[in-house]
Amino acid sequence: MKKFQRIFSFLTALGIMTGSSLSILVNARPEMDFSQDTVNFYQQWKEKYVKQDTYVTDETQYYVWYSESMYAGNNQSVEVTVSEAHGYGMLIFAQMANQDASAKDYFDGMYHYYKAHPSSIGANLMSWQQCDNGTALIDGAEDGSMTGGFCDSATDGDMDIAYSLLLADAIWGSDGEINYLESAKAMIQDIMTYDVNHEYWTLTLGDWVSECDSSENYYHATRTSDFILSYLPEFAEVSGDENWMKVYHTTYEIITELTATYQNGILPDFVIRDSDGTWKASPADFLESENDGDYYYNACRDPWRISMDYLMNHNETAKIYAEQISNFMKKTTKSDPWEIMAGYHMDGTAFEDYSDLCFTAPVLLAAKAAGNTEWHDQLRDVIINYGDDVYYGDTIKLLCLMADDTEYSANQSDDPIRGDVNADGEFSLLDVVSMQKWLHSQGTLANWKAGDFDDDGKITIYDFCLMKQELLK
Repeated sequence: MKKFQRIFSFLTALGIMTGSSLSILVNARPEMDFSQDTVNFYQQWKEKYVKQDTYVTDETQYYVWYSESMYAGNNQSVEVTVSEAHGYGMLIFAQMANQDASAKDYFDGMYHYYKAHPSSIGANLMSWQQCDNGTALIDGAEDGSMTGGFCDSATDGDMDIAYSLLLADAIWGSDGEINYLESAKAMIQDIMTYDVNHEYWTLTLGDWVSECDSSENYYHATRTSDFILSYLPEFAEVSGDENWMKVYHTTYEIITELTATYQNGILPDFVIRDSDGTWKASPADFLESENDGDYYYNACRDPWRISMDYLMNHNETAKIYAEQISNFMKKTTKSDPWEIMAGYHMDGTAFEDYSDLCFTAPVLLAAKAAGNTEWHDQLRDVIINYGDDVYYGDTIKLLCLMADDTEYSANQSDDPIRGDVNADGEFSLLDVVSMQKWLHSQGTLANWKAGDFDDDGKITIYDFCLMKQELLK
């Protein structure tokens, strides 16, 4: 994979500069060399789930067929895909550029599909669902309606698509037909505008929450499967918007608070901020089902999403989480991955008596981040040999195998990078931002020792001054 190096500037940030800019060089992304098992499964996945929108004739558009249903000619439209699936597909094709000569064609076709289905709120975001009515794939159809309507976005789909565009810029550049980088920037801006709560600096459930009143519970809620923390420092760097680091730190505060409360590493599908400022599992039927306050079909992705921030950025809080959830699953299953159940209450008791690939595959990344090699190898063997599944399990399986195959050694040094207090693998202005906020009792430091510039075993304003001097060199 082509080395990814991007320069960005913050102007007069925190009084560090006056009338000048400081360019930060971003570390190269890890090389991706996938195993034959992963490549073979990718080919199966692509053949089964990637479809072309044949109703569109003026350009090629692809989507990920998530429902495995087709229009039956009975005047009832059928759901065929969602933005979550689309983001997954774009991530997969970008990362498969070295293994599949047609990956760019598929990625560009998915880009065109995304642009053809914008949200009704954030113009650069994607409408969350499309349905087939026999003549077109339409947005905003409800209860089998044959006509479209208002359609909003889902946060995780928006984030994955934006990040995939950054990957595309890194791999193929943005000088061709599609300016991937500018599209990514536009999405990142809209995600910040519409998918972020600017009072709490949390990720919301989608751009539709931007139209909610603060008296509504949705305004105070977040979905743990949207905790894709490894993206947030990238979004900050590309956009120059330090508010992304507020979201980053707040999200870790939520994870830390919940794992301390429940003591088993599992997180609920949905979390609500109480009036006293604490974060709690949502009640039943909050948004989707009676299990909204449990570890269920949203939160099952958490071990993958959160652990990636340790694998990519070496965030120690992510590692602590990975150790907790990995140890819980190993203990509760007696080291048998087949016994990972498809749903747990917050006290750690399983309420389903069957396993599901979408619950098992993400634990692989937690085991990798936790360094539990034996448990990791047991999980991988089960995941590879799981057998036929549906879109959700198969797609999460593929993404987790791809992440598991990738080497992240550049960020795995035992010696921390001097100044890298946010543990993202480099010393940059973002670390200065994190340090200043911490000194003002705002946020956390993922690796405080990296900020101990005078080596006295503590962090003081003197360390902050030395940090600024070192960065300006």
